[in-house]
Amino acid sequence: MKHVVACIDGSASTQSVCDYASWAALRLQTPLTLFHVLDEARYPTETNMTGNIGLGSREALLEQLAELDQQRSKLALEQGHHMLESAKLRATQSGVEHINLRQRHGDLAESLLEIEDSMRLLVMGLHGEETTRTNRVGSQLETVVRTMHRPILVAPEEFIEPKNVMLAFDGSDSSRKGIRMLAESPIFRGLPLHLVMVGADTNDSRASIEAASNHLRELGHNSRFEIRSGEVEPALHAYQKEHNIDLLVMGAYGHSRIRQFLVGSTTTSLLQTTNSALLLLR
Repeated sequence: MKHVVACIDGSASTQSVCDYASWAALRLQTPLTLFHVLDEARYPTETNMTGNIGLGSREALLEQLAELDQQRSKLALEQGHHMLESAKLRATQSGVEHINLRQRHGDLAESLLEIEDSMRLLVMGLHGEETTRTNRVGSQLETVVRTMHRPILVAPEEFIEPKNVMLAFDGSDSSRKGIRMLAESPIFRGLPLHLVMVGADTNDSRASIEAASNHLRELGHNSRFEIRSGEVEPALHAYQKEHNIDLLVMGAYGHSRIRQFLVGSTTTSLLQTTNSALLLLR
């Protein structure tokens, strides 16, 4: 069975990540894996001294530094274990029964790729451990989004249980995939679904978004749609604010206007200015 995987890193988003992952695991009725990765560069498992032989008194100093690195790594592992146990307790209190704890050394994106096949949904914090209390996006988030091929739920620092959902729709393969996910996934069952297209209100665009909305209604969803003009990012944020949208769903990469704005500086701008959770589809 595939799992919901939550990246736990000790940042200000950690509790929110745990809560969103617990919410998703309960609605999907799937196990939850709490995943913590120690950066190998910051916390090496061992120090290579082979290139420093014959340095006299400096050799002893280098050996002491190597011992300190090992001690730091050991303490970081213990701290990570405590973080995972605390997150497990929080998830258990939310009602999640099947919880796995995993911790490893290495690169975050590479470590996640190794378990991607067992993953149904990945949950990460908007701000990483080193970007706490800033407006900057977590340094590893964009790398993970570009690397992974699973849906990624990006959690803000405060958990708000999603009561309604908005899909940024552009008629592309990615947005049609979003429609299928909205229609078929139990995670959205019973939630009002808003489809929003930003662009010219042509016959083709209206027919496309109306067909998508009708498909959702046919499967029992409460669906509505709207086409808005203007720039993509401000238009989406404006609609989200007007309708108190708790969760924004959109494709991560591609060539259309909506998907292009998630590449480069506009990605950072969107993630910096959003106050809600964001589900990115590949």
